[in-house]
Amino acid sequence: MTASERLTIRGPEDILSFIPHSLGYWPASSLVAITLHGTRLGATLRLDLPGPDIQAEPAGFAGAVRSYLESDQEADGSLLAVFTSDAMMAPPSAYHRLVLVVQSVLGRAGMPVRDAWFVGEKYWRDALCADPSCCPLPGRPVQQIRDSTLNTEMVYRGSSVGPAPAAGGAPAAAVPAIHLAAVLEAQAGWEEELGRRSGSRQQFNAVLDFWEMLLERTGSGPWIPDVERDAFLRATLLCHTWRDAVLVMAAAGRTAAAAGAVHFGVFEDPTGDGIDASVVPLPLVPPAAGARRNPRGGRAGAASAGPAALRPRVPLPARGTRARAESVPAGYGEVLMGMAPEVPDWEALEALDRVLGQLAALGGPAAAAALTLRGWVSWCRGRGSYSAAYLGQALELEPGYRLAELLLDLVGRGTLCGWAARKDAAWQKFREVPAGE
Repeated sequence: MTASERLTIRGPEDILSFIPHSLGYWPASSLVAITLHGTRLGATLRLDLPGPDIQAEPAGFAGAVRSYLESDQEADGSLLAVFTSDAMMAPPSAYHRLVLVVQSVLGRAGMPVRDAWFVGEKYWRDALCADPSCCPLPGRPVQQIRDSTLNTEMVYRGSSVGPAPAAGGAPAAAVPAIHLAAVLEAQAGWEEELGRRSGSRQQFNAVLDFWEMLLERTGSGPWIPDVERDAFLRATLLCHTWRDAVLVMAAAGRTAAAAGAVHFGVFEDPTGDGIDASVVPLPLVPPAAGARRNPRGGRAGAASAGPAALRPRVPLPARGTRARAESVPAGYGEVLMGMAPEVPDWEALEALDRVLGQLAALGGPAAAAALTLRGWVSWCRGRGSYSAAYLGQALELEPGYRLAELLLDLVGRGTLCGWAARKDAAWQKFREVPAGE
């Protein structure tokens, strides 16, 4: 939304209704902290509430809140919301003491808590007010939050609040049995044919060509199922070299993806020069949408990349934020941790996430790869709950899937993606929202 379309928060109900839109779901058993930049809302942090016995040692939890919020170096204040049960809102409870300790810690860190609230199943109330004459129990109806002006405006602008991420991941979309069977059959053929080309520089380029074309074209329109395309995409995710290159390309551009592959020595033809086209199989790509497999075993249009793919590769022109000024491409490790480039291509990552969601719905090992990449994209966005859910589901489908294990360890330890920790690079679902007039 443009500056003239910024939303104004006029009261606590608006702030509390903003939180589910920011997270993507209505939190439960959570402490949500929001940084403030003067009168504008900054970063949103959600942490699982500790058990009621936290009153014995709340300082560690408060320190974790402070360390996360300190990533927003421009913060000069904060807001707190404790989403819990109605029973835990009545003072004195362990969470009242927790709020006071967090308030003290943030105050000493230069981010004083300006307001704090409890939000239960049916009621909400001011967490810093103990005067029953102005803050009587049980509180005010939660429906006031759902009926707030800001919530209505957010819905009008297309924002939605979905279900909370489950431990096993989001439910897979329903896929017609006939399409699923056709894709799995076609995928088996692609796996066999592509398996012989995993070290081919030409096939690497063809795979990235196809993914790049798809990400360029993937907008907000409906996803139209296509058997050969979906089977090919899923088969490419089963090759770790191509999987990682697609991830890096979406975030940091084609040059970084290609340079990383060369650095790791994945190609059987190290230089790509002097290749005899008569003995090197042409790269395989899917036929046009709707085309069917050649009954003789080949694929109509499978060699559509043609001899051009055998010539030295010239990187495609960059688009949008993928235009990079760096002379040295970002390394795979730097991209994986969100340390480079300075700002990722959030538009391309949004398109990648959308495609991966469709591919994951078909299940199997390829779905584990797709869910793992979705988990990484969510982590980059600062959405740890969604990231853990996707990665958990990937490991249910494919126990021991190494990339999912590594990423889940990062998420579990509370490690922030480098981009998410910097305001100028972080993904923003909304523009800055004024906290009041």
